Amino acid sequence: MALDIEKVEMIIMETDEKFEKTTNVFKSDLTQIRAGRANPHVLDKIKIDYYGTPSPINQVGNISVQDGQCLVISPWDKALLKTIEKAIQVSDIGINPTNDGNVIRLVFPTLTEERRKEIVKQVKKMSEDAKVALRNIRRDCLDSLKKMNKAKEMTDDEYAGYEADVEKSVAKAIEAVEKATADKEKEILTV
Repeated sequence: MALDIEKVEMIIMETDEKFEKTTNVFKSDLTQIRAGRANPHVLDKIKIDYYGTPSPINQVGNISVQDGQCLVISPWDKALLKTIEKAIQVSDIGINPTNDGNVIRLVFPTLTEERRKEIVKQVKKMSEDAKVALRNIRRDCLDSLKKMNKAKEMTDDEYAGYEADVEKSVAKAIEAVEKATADKEKEILTV
């Protein structure tokens, strides 16, 4: 039986997309981690009720960084101040907002050495979880290719070639995760 190139390319393409999505989600999750500096991305997952529509805070006002330790949220509609304040309080970012009637300020406390090390451990765990997810994606892809090989839809040599391609792709994705982890660790441990 002849090799179904389209089927193989589809499997490889889907696998590459999954590798990319997993890496992007990991990098996105890293931006949510507080590293002692004011970072507007800690608010990315917080949504408020804006006239019946759940909306991210960055879509209902301006978020600016003031002096590296303070985020200032200026809503376009001042009536949203209380709603934004409540949403931040019930979120898990661990910072209490101050509302002066015009803007909301989030002051990021300086992290202790012990807290920095805890955060680095958390980052390493997230990194390991991302790598496990990448390896699982690789396993699923190789299982699909093995089934094709066993069904005599491809030769052993063709299978070995595709397996090498998948291994290169997973190595590249793991390298991206490790680089992002190292960058975040450096950011966290830099006082």
